[in-house]
Amino acid sequence: MLMQGFAGLMWLLYLAMLAFAVVAFVMAALFREDAYRAADKQNKGFWLIILGVAVAVNLLVPMLFLQLAGLVASIVFFVDVRPALRQVSGGGGRGGRGSSSDGPYGPWNGGR
Repeated sequence: MLMQGFAGLMWLLYLAMLAFAVVAFVMAALFREDAYRAADKQNKGFWLIILGVAVAVNLLVPMLFLQLAGLVASIVFFVDVRPALRQVSGGGGRGGRGSSSDGPYGPWNGGR
């Protein structure tokens, strides 16, 4: 019974890594090529190949070591590349507007 639970946990882990790689691949495809150059990151084709290989490995090759390499590539994209691309594309969390204390009609801190 313990082995069935472990197998189920591993299956969920594999699905989570696949979903993470697919989301990273789609996000990499949505950014424009010039944003990669402006952010001084590798080009779009490079990231599409790396993340596409990560998706393919997760789908076709049930080897944990290769899947973990794909997970690392996806994490690097999410942690390093995507924030830089969003910054140069003008798609920051607040759209580059104001500070965190700004309300809908101006600052809440009395204009300080």
